[in-house]
Amino acid sequence: MGQKLYGRLEDAYQQAFAFYLGKRDQVQAYYDARVDKNSPYYKPIVRIWRIAGKTLLYALVYLFVIETNIFWLTGQMPSVDDLQNPKLSQASEIYSADGVLLGKYFAENRTPIRDYKLISPYLVKALVATEDARFYEHTGIDFQAWAGVAVGIVKGGDRGGGSTISQQLAKNLFKTRTKKSFTKTGLFGYIPGLNKLIYKTKEWVTAIKLERFYTKDEIILWYLNTVDYGNNAYGIKVAAKTYFNTSPDSLNIQEAAILVGLQKATTTYNPKRYDGKPLAENKAWKRRNVVLSQMVKAGYLKQSAYDSLSPLPIVLHENEESPYDGTGNYFKVAVAKEIQEWAKKNDMEVDLYRDGLKIMTTIDSRLQLHAEEALEEGMRSTQKSFDNHWTGQSPWVDETGKEIPGFIDSVAKRTEYYKALVRRYPNNPDSVWYQMKHVKRKMWVYSRNTLGEEEQTMSAIDSINYYKRFLQAGMMTMDPYTGHIKAWVGGLDFKYFKYDHVKQSKRQAGSTFKPFVYTAAIDGPRNLSPCFTVEDSPYSLEIEENGEKKIWSPHNADGTFSYSLMPLKRALAKSVNTVTARLTNEFVGPDTVALYAKNMGIKSPLKPVASIGLGSIDVSLYEMIGAYSAFVNEGIHVEPMIISEIKDQNGKVLVNFEPETKRVIKKESAQLMRYMLEGVIHEGGTASSLLWGDGAILLPEGNNRYAHNFAGKTGTTSNHSDGWFIGMTQNLISGVWVGGDDRSIHFRSGALGEGSKTAMPIYKRFMIKVVKDPLLAMYKPTPFDKLDKRIVKKDFDCGGGTSILPDSLQVSDSELDSLNALMGEPETQADSSTSSPN
Repeated sequence: MGQKLYGRLEDAYQQAFAFYLGKRDQVQAYYDARVDKNSPYYKPIVRIWRIAGKTLLYALVYLFVIETNIFWLTGQMPSVDDLQNPKLSQASEIYSADGVLLGKYFAENRTPIRDYKLISPYLVKALVATEDARFYEHTGIDFQAWAGVAVGIVKGGDRGGGSTISQQLAKNLFKTRTKKSFTKTGLFGYIPGLNKLIYKTKEWVTAIKLERFYTKDEIILWYLNTVDYGNNAYGIKVAAKTYFNTSPDSLNIQEAAILVGLQKATTTYNPKRYDGKPLAENKAWKRRNVVLSQMVKAGYLKQSAYDSLSPLPIVLHENEESPYDGTGNYFKVAVAKEIQEWAKKNDMEVDLYRDGLKIMTTIDSRLQLHAEEALEEGMRSTQKSFDNHWTGQSPWVDETGKEIPGFIDSVAKRTEYYKALVRRYPNNPDSVWYQMKHVKRKMWVYSRNTLGEEEQTMSAIDSINYYKRFLQAGMMTMDPYTGHIKAWVGGLDFKYFKYDHVKQSKRQAGSTFKPFVYTAAIDGPRNLSPCFTVEDSPYSLEIEENGEKKIWSPHNADGTFSYSLMPLKRALAKSVNTVTARLTNEFVGPDTVALYAKNMGIKSPLKPVASIGLGSIDVSLYEMIGAYSAFVNEGIHVEPMIISEIKDQNGKVLVNFEPETKRVIKKESAQLMRYMLEGVIHEGGTASSLLWGDGAILLPEGNNRYAHNFAGKTGTTSNHSDGWFIGMTQNLISGVWVGGDDRSIHFRSGALGEGSKTAMPIYKRFMIKVVKDPLLAMYKPTPFDKLDKRIVKKDFDCGGGTSILPDSLQVSDSELDSLNALMGEPETQADSSTSSPN
């Protein structure tokens, strides 16, 4: 398009020049016949006309060069498309599934207003009176104002300003004075002095074009959306909220005057800078009154109103936004990564911090808030126990329980501050360590006592020592049928701890990995029953580790053995390690366990080692919750998802995300595994304390303990470095992990450090909050769906009848036949479809 335009302009120029040459003699003869050459005024007049003609010709050539960017001399001008569809750098917004704004991504925190009616009339009048009194009279350039500027320069006084609102809009909108690249500035743009003339000319030309494309009201609207108001507030909507916690249409006359006055110098006239200072020193107050006086001069404000308003002090209602505002800061990072991956996969360029996207997430803002509160409350209690447990001692210990020597110094050497000191003091380690250990400064830190902020004076080593004593946690909640993640809490406080313990962190799963062993046993080739028995007694196996053979001898958490044959159902409920180890290595096989775990959603590398069934491999909380979805969802795995829809800044839908599902185990196997996991909570298993004390509120109506509405699994690693709990209800799967970021930092005993003591209480607090929230009635735990009585009889009557469910929870043959008929399935037959790993 540019080449065509250039060609046409060049042809027109050549034609005009040829015409001029052809007619020059005729024109000269015409004037010779009519002008008295002997007049004393003849030569001056001719000289003036020649100068004017040449000036006009040069001006046309100059504008031609500016417009066409010939030979890349002046840089590109905004195209017609740029003018008709201007693009502002604006914040992308994240919304919850229930419509709550959760946060923003921004380089410039801007949310444009689209409707002129949403702007206070006071704001428009203050702006026009101060910045461009003849705004409604000119067509982009105010020549009268420029004449005033010229007079001011000649007199040596105040030069004033000649830029119109339209010119300022051109500068703000198209960054005419920003040297972004050679393409934008051109060759002349790098020449001091000349570049200013080029920038100004571009603004003049663009302003005239803007006046052709837009109404005056639209120009005002666009301009107010582009202004930088300081304090990372771009555009009038964010500025009104930042300084006065209001909307642009609700600004009063004083507030409007402050924001207009602020545009001249966002630092000098920033009202926050003078908060609490006398009015005589308050430049923001003086500038506000200048704007009010301009409104009087323009006829927008009566003198009497000015007299009553000008003495009033500035009143702020600050509400400055920051990247840490809102809930779910950890999942915001995860959302950003998901969008980047989606854009890369689809070969798209997306700038999350400038494109103004509207991102609809699957998060429920109420569940998110409850999850954050539950984790904070639970960790306050656990951290207190941890600090008391290690009073006067360092919690970083080796496998023998002895303190690791030089631990803090080794951590310090990995910090950027230490590396910077090494560069500053090369070959001088004493100076480096002096700075690290003895130079103290005030700093805001995360408090272990309140889990909030507090100011302390510390050295760098003090700070490392302080933070390494923190336990960390992560929690995630998901809908098991859609995969929609409803809550995501990656840690204690994103401002101080950026590491995400939901998806980024991978730790040993402990006993929460055992369900994959039992699933492989029941669903796999062995087709075992939950009542199949395995001996609980000391177990040893020769294994190879790092090229050396050694004896592996797992022990039970309480250090005892029953020396009896134990049904798989009871072994899972009691989390018996010896039974799981035998089942893994003698009946199922580590390869099959790894295959099932992978098929069910574990994407981390899985080595088929002997200890895999006891959770010796590293996985993320994110993976585990996704994998557990098959137990509730009738054997169908659903991939966790956090984004449901993305729109551009104009509201156009860019993509809708749908759940990804696949059958991974037979329906019957999923039902049996779910009921076995119910035993962990409802039949005296390792998580039975969930329903104790204030947890009684979680029981079904009438405190019917036969009506199982929870299933789950605790998990603890051998040295108590990791505490896990994954809990399931009919509508939600939630998981919690608790531990130190360094595996050497942990409790010394299971009485304090196991998952039922660290992770499960957080889940318990969360579910109590959900049950008590009337707005979340849809998530209140209800008894799981009934099962086929014949399956239950066959697999759960493990002798003594204690595991048989009451008739009220079993489906009769007639009920089953009716259900099967509705679903188009054979009568009284279990689902025989299989997708076992192969």
